[in-house]
Amino acid sequence: METVNYDVQQGVAVLTFCNPPVNGMNHDVRVGIVQAVDRANDDDSVKAIVITGANKIFSGGADITEFGTPKVTKHPILRSVIETLEFSQKIVIAAIQGTCLGGGLELSMGAHYRVAHVDANIGLPEVKLGILPGAGGTQRLPRAIGLEKALHMIVTGAFVKGKEFANTGLIDKVVEGDVVQEAVAFAQELVKNNAKPKLLRDEKVAFEGDAQAFLNEQREKLAAANKHYPAPVTCLDAVAGSVFLPFEAGLKQERRLFMGLMSSDESLALRHIFAAERAAYKIPDIPADTPLREIKKVAVIGAGTMGGGISMNFLNVGIPVTILEMKQEALDRGLSIIRRNYENTMKKGRLTAEQVEERMGLLKGTLSYDDIADADLIIEAVFEEMSVKETVFKELDRVAKPGAILASNTSTLDVDKIASFTKRPEDVIGLHFFSPANVMKLLEIVRGEKTAKDVLATSLQLARKIAKKPVVSGVCDGFIGNRMLYRYRAVGDQLLLEGASPSQIDRALENFGFAMGPYRVGDLAGLDIGWAIRKRKAAENPDVPYEPVIGDKLCEAGRFGQKTGKGWYRYEEGNREPLVDPEVEKIIDEYRASKGVVPRTFTDRDIVEQCIYALVNEGAKILEEGIALRASDLDVVYLNGYGFPAHRGGPMHYAQQVGLFNVVRSMKRFAKASPQAAEFWKVSPLLEQHAESGEPLK
Repeated sequence: METVNYDVQQGVAVLTFCNPPVNGMNHDVRVGIVQAVDRANDDDSVKAIVITGANKIFSGGADITEFGTPKVTKHPILRSVIETLEFSQKIVIAAIQGTCLGGGLELSMGAHYRVAHVDANIGLPEVKLGILPGAGGTQRLPRAIGLEKALHMIVTGAFVKGKEFANTGLIDKVVEGDVVQEAVAFAQELVKNNAKPKLLRDEKVAFEGDAQAFLNEQREKLAAANKHYPAPVTCLDAVAGSVFLPFEAGLKQERRLFMGLMSSDESLALRHIFAAERAAYKIPDIPADTPLREIKKVAVIGAGTMGGGISMNFLNVGIPVTILEMKQEALDRGLSIIRRNYENTMKKGRLTAEQVEERMGLLKGTLSYDDIADADLIIEAVFEEMSVKETVFKELDRVAKPGAILASNTSTLDVDKIASFTKRPEDVIGLHFFSPANVMKLLEIVRGEKTAKDVLATSLQLARKIAKKPVVSGVCDGFIGNRMLYRYRAVGDQLLLEGASPSQIDRALENFGFAMGPYRVGDLAGLDIGWAIRKRKAAENPDVPYEPVIGDKLCEAGRFGQKTGKGWYRYEEGNREPLVDPEVEKIIDEYRASKGVVPRTFTDRDIVEQCIYALVNEGAKILEEGIALRASDLDVVYLNGYGFPAHRGGPMHYAQQVGLFNVVRSMKRFAKASPQAAEFWKVSPLLEQHAESGEPLK
């Protein structure tokens, strides 16, 4: 397929760029556009030019796979392509449909006129990758729609529908029909009227009032709201150039600021996340054309917090859900909580009353397994105990129709064993949602030994439909996320034993970028949950003596976290602010004394390194065992499910920025400083190998 298709329609050259899936502006496309514009200008039969994208998508912007490679600076760069449009001898009209983002929007602003579909998604989302629009977007957009609106779009990366730009300098004509045909007709009309090229670079930026005062105020707000992210404030500095500098000088300033952001740690991290989330969908042995199972009806077993949240994901996209409970009281409570959640969203203005009723109308409750016999997907969200799962899956095996996908929301249990409770293990998969399930983006998809390929492919596609970030995991205790979390929590407990306090550990990790440290998280989730898991594991291994941890001592004292008003911290009634509690300090001191531990001091850096490197080491073991497909999958899990700071790019990305050699060296130092933890700090052979070779973990 040609990168740019050239077709003359009634005296108008229609140039269509073709670079699936989103017509990214890679080098071949850039070359193709310039060549096609030159061809149209040399073609006497052509009176005007229309540019558009194939498959009803204008362009998703720059091809970020070129970032960091020679291709990104190989001419013609995007700025040169835009100037080719601007200085074309013949009028150029951009026909905008589908997606018009980033470099795609910047390209369209180089055209003399623009026609857009009412529902086209238009925006400059570069800030979400830690950069700014680098091909004139910060200079042309303010000239098209005014300073205030342009600044908001650029610093938030918001997408705006085409219809919102009617009667602005950005869009000359908003249409509902075939955009290309409308653009061709518009081009013919312009030619007939001897219209002249209209360049955004020649326009003035509209703003009523003191622009400098407005920008100063916005800079303060952006700096306060984006502590770890330089891009929003830098975007503002670039936009300011559109107001106070001549166009060419503004472009030069934009370029200088763009290059500074491109090399920043934050942008490297955000671009890594962008690529990692897309890579997670690619499973080597699952062909892209694998037939999918049709999911028209979903059933959820359990109307508790998880079951209700899981149900909402499907209701939100128009898929009917039946919730099964064992008792009417539990069912009624679950259904009422779902309604209350929707009504709270309505009160915030994010849903209408009609939308609430529409979603609730898709929801049914039942006390009978027979009522879910026609479901295409059944997800159990019952108590995390194998005997309970066994009862549920044997019933599902009895009632579910052939071809139905049977999924477990287990967070730790053996999916292969769960599958063995049925006569159709190929239909069984783990779909581990994170709480609250209607909010959290991560979905761990656990592939059992016998899970069918089409079941996995369908689950991945379904994740996309319900706006989740999926990662495929193999079967092991805790899968990816919770298995790594065990090590993170274990090193925290070891630091606690050796002399650190819960508040110091939390503070160090919050300063690193976590929204909450592990002990505040524990209090929020409920300490009794971890206690129950530890007791279950101890019961499963009766031959191994169980050593209670400090968290067990808190639970024995009735300290389960926020719900009891005391956990690692104390909480006053009606206030979730954690308060250091001398009673906890006493429990910790007594525990240390019972173990013969003499406390030592730790710096915040010691705490951060030990906690993060514990994640990295366990992640490397997970890769060694083939539980995860790639290192970046581990980052997707931790960013979307466990609050790892996005500006750090995930634990594996962060480790590679620090240097794997330095990580391994530090881990060996930790082992020497704490002989009782030497086994804990045994370095993964894979990590050791990559530290020595200097090759990144893939």
